[in-house]
Amino acid sequence: QVQLVESGGGLVQAGGSLRLSCAVSGRTFSNYAIGWFRQAPGKEREFVAGTSGSGSIKYYADSVKGRFTISRDNAKNTVYLQMNSLNPEDTAVYYCAARRVQVLTNSNYDYWGQGTQVTVSS
Repeated sequence: QVQLVESGGGLVQAGGSLRLSCAVSGRTFSNYAIGWFRQAPGKEREFVAGTSGSGSIKYYADSVKGRFTISRDNAKNTVYLQMNSLNPEDTAVYYCAARRVQVLTNSNYDYWGQGTQVTVSS
């Protein structure tokens, strides 16, 4: 079993930054691809960013390219999502998820965290 815990959410003004963390426990961390997703009220969950187990492959949604950066520290079993130039459209609950081997841009992940709220005020 793999457990994921997100942290780092909060309230920020438009143009500001936040760094989310996803702490992972339970199995060999480097075997797992990690994805970040978000879900805004009344909207479907959407892919934000993903990284392979080694960190060598990264994907981003078009809406966050150039603003968000995903990274991982395999020594700390943690994945980060650095979010810059935030705007109100980024307001959502952010989730991290894990799956073995291949990083995907859809929601076909096996393990999910509880989510952390990010609110961007205008």
